[in-house]
Amino acid sequence: MAAQPRDVVEQYVKLVATGPTSAIVDLYAADAVIEDPIGSPERRGHEAIGELYKALEGLERETELHTVKVAGNHVAAHFTLVSVTNGHKMTLAPIDVMELNDEGKIIKMRAYWGPDDLKMEQV
Repeated sequence: MAAQPRDVVEQYVKLVATGPTSAIVDLYAADAVIEDPIGSPERRGHEAIGELYKALEGLERETELHTVKVAGNHVAAHFTLVSVTNGHKMTLAPIDVMELNDEGKIIKMRAYWGPDDLKMEQV
């Protein structure tokens, strides 16, 4: 049985905090497309998607899932990612909208966030 959309997004948010990149990428279909953030160039396929998530490797990070909305194979999730590196704390609060295929793999993800959703501070 394919993974349910809520389960996929909960696993996604957990893996964004814990990695590894390969486990995050495995949630996506081989030909998946992401746009993170909205307005940036699309990334297509596992290699390009992995490049985005590799930026998280080596960072101390945690996530908190706030809201999940599911409609069929579509899911929207609001969560917070907090990472610390080199004496700086970054807090990002996106809303990720995903479409899943019948096998429970993400085929499209669009991340809605802008400058007001990204906070940087010294720690």
